[in-house]
Amino acid sequence: MKRIIKWIIIVLIVLGIGVTVFFTMNKSNEQMELMDIPQAIPFEVTQETITNSVQVKGKSKYEHETLVYAPFASKVTEWKVENGGQVKKGDVLYILDQSTLKNEIALQEATNRKAKLEAELNEFVSQQNDEETALGATEAERLKALAAQETGRLNDELNKLNADIQKQELAEKKEKLKTAVYKAPATGIFLYDSTSERPQSVTDNQYIGKIVDLNKLEFIALVGEQDIFRIKEGMKVVVKMTALKELELSGEVTKVSKFAVTAAGENNTNAVPQFEVVITLQPNEHLIGGLSLNGEIETVRKEKATVVSNIAIIREGDIAYVMLDMGNGQYERRDIEIGLETADKTEILSGLNVGDTIVLQ
Repeated sequence: MKRIIKWIIIVLIVLGIGVTVFFTMNKSNEQMELMDIPQAIPFEVTQETITNSVQVKGKSKYEHETLVYAPFASKVTEWKVENGGQVKKGDVLYILDQSTLKNEIALQEATNRKAKLEAELNEFVSQQNDEETALGATEAERLKALAAQETGRLNDELNKLNADIQKQELAEKKEKLKTAVYKAPATGIFLYDSTSERPQSVTDNQYIGKIVDLNKLEFIALVGEQDIFRIKEGMKVVVKMTALKELELSGEVTKVSKFAVTAAGENNTNAVPQFEVVITLQPNEHLIGGLSLNGEIETVRKEKATVVSNIAIIREGDIAYVMLDMGNGQYERRDIEIGLETADKTEILSGLNVGDTIVLQ
């Protein structure tokens, strides 16, 4: 009897476990079925200002750099400016030795004076000979005198031409002498040429350094051919530094190159052409020349545009449509005409109204 009761208890326990497992599995299947039902994601059609832009990279450069050259070959007797020193227009930068040039001027003046006296003497002798010939004898002597007179006239013209040349040379040397005390042609920071800092002597027209206006900088960016035609002069630019990412600067496109540029050392005919875009920058205490910059050039702006999120738009070839929420769980396909597209928003030209709700299933 005890044995029968024991088996009955075992059977009841097994049946209980089976019923529990059965209901548990049914419940899990129902939950999984509910999870598998796709949920519609709603997107509202809004009215916003929509823009499109081009991303550019480049370097900052001082807009105004005045190059300084030696006016003539000479020794430098005195330097008046340090490398990186602030100068004002008219300040003396350096003084050249004037002795050699002054000697050349004095010699030239003496030579010109001598040539003038010789010309006057020749003219006097010629007049005397003409008077004697007028009283003279034979026809042959008159012909000889006439030839001598013509020769004298040609020599006078040649001497006059030489005198004009020497006069011009003398004037140029006097102008050079005025630049022996060389004054700054602009205001800014003076920077020596790195290869010839504070030379003790200079050659004619030797490059010495430059004067940089620190208040005006520009952003030189390179743009590919796919973007160059989208950029126009006057477009606004948001600029950021690589070194100070949180700092935002403002700029404006002032020049768009019409010719492709080639990077230094690049000779590959298959290289992608790039074009130079010049962007003026507003002054900032952190902005100096030679910095790496990133820019966002706003190429298109539309106010009060009807827009929707890009991911809500379905495309079939050239056709674009959305699923419009009609309410009560009813959805309707609505073909749309697309306008301006950005990274996350698309302008809707027709097919939807502001306030509509579309869904993505």
